[in-house]
Amino acid sequence: MLNFLPKPLVGLIAALLLAFNALFWVPVLLFFALVKLILPIKKIRLLIDPILVRIAEAWISGNSGWMRLTQNTVWDVQGLTSLNPRSWYLVNCNHQSWVDILVLQHLLNRRIPLLKFFLKQQLIWVPVMGLAWWALEFPFMRRHSEEFLKKHPEMRGKDQATTRKACEKFALIPTSVMNFLEGTRFTPAKHARQKSPYHHLLKPKAGGMALALNAMGDKFQAILDVTIVYPDGPINFLDFLAGKLKRVTVRVRALPVPQDLVQGDYAGDPAVREAYQKWVQQLWLEKDAQIAGILKENRLLAPVLPA
Repeated sequence: MLNFLPKPLVGLIAALLLAFNALFWVPVLLFFALVKLILPIKKIRLLIDPILVRIAEAWISGNSGWMRLTQNTVWDVQGLTSLNPRSWYLVNCNHQSWVDILVLQHLLNRRIPLLKFFLKQQLIWVPVMGLAWWALEFPFMRRHSEEFLKKHPEMRGKDQATTRKACEKFALIPTSVMNFLEGTRFTPAKHARQKSPYHHLLKPKAGGMALALNAMGDKFQAILDVTIVYPDGPINFLDFLAGKLKRVTVRVRALPVPQDLVQGDYAGDPAVREAYQKWVQQLWLEKDAQIAGILKENRLLAPVLPA
């Protein structure tokens, strides 16, 4: 473990290992993705898709390797038993930092199928990573503002169509569909601007989850509700690379798929939309209380330092 080194040096080593790992695996991913693109046959897809997943899992394992080498993080994790890597899951999590994604991948890799994220359209232009996300068929969403949609009503429903098309592909092989219900990372400024009724969370958005459940509800074994807490406060990605993440607490629970909502028309039926929103709000109340309890417990357990 290299965490005893000066933090800038730890950050440099971690960044180099992160980059090397990506540059090694992305060309391999692209080769198989291009084969699938050139030969758009279902049999080819069913042959190539598992290979792409194995490559992505090896890539994530490489990231876990340099994290163990450079980090000295205390992990407090519960709820990883009884997970099935050959099933389908809809994964939900609170969102505070880009570090959340590495935490999720590190803990869930090979315990459940590969996490597939819904990404902002602009991220496809991120060097190297944009190509990797394209190769793995992560859906890219435009997420237009309501003001834009009023001026361009023809664009309304495009993201829903993208979600449905992606879910049709996800149904072919075991997949974990990742959904950050808040839609963006938590910050105190966003929390205040929203006037969020939750102490530790932004307001949840039920639309994405409703679309995924409507498209794949019969496939999902469960909804995995993940809560990530950084007892010392969330940190940015550069500080994470420098080995400054001291503690992270993760709780995972499997929830049954709400069958009474799966077949409902979220977009067209106000009653279904209200039922989804109530279900999500209750989920968020429970998560908010759980985060408060974890933070309180960590404060009580924190050592008393001499003055």
